[in-house]
Amino acid sequence: MNLSTQEQILIEQRVANEAKSAGVAYLFWFFLGALGAHRFYLGRTGTGIAELLLFIFGWMTIVAGVGAVLLLGLGIWVLVDAFLIPGMVQAHKAEVRKRLGMDVLISAGGPMVDTSKWSRKDRERLAAQAAREPRA
Repeated sequence: MNLSTQEQILIEQRVANEAKSAGVAYLFWFFLGALGAHRFYLGRTGTGIAELLLFIFGWMTIVAGVGAVLLLGLGIWVLVDAFLIPGMVQAHKAEVRKRLGMDVLISAGGPMVDTSKWSRKDRERLAAQAAREPRA
């Protein structure tokens, strides 16, 4: 089922409003990158926690020598993240675009439904149902 031009324009406006900023992500990366702040901001909570734990355990075990290896690995990871941030921002935009498109399809002429708190299974089930029903 295709979206109308007006629906696509509204979705793109909402994506622009809800999208994460690459500039803000880079500021977090520059000042708090070792703590994983940029990953938390971009919705990558699991890897943000991993970076934070590497930082904490690295400094806790620096005297034993193990910490230096952990901090070196973290430093490489944070450096690589500088190149990955644009892709993470685009992935977030695509996720928002997909969710909003699904909201429009599920609503099918009625008021737009916010499915952000729904499970993926429920969204897919209702999107399939909306695709089977003809639009008014």
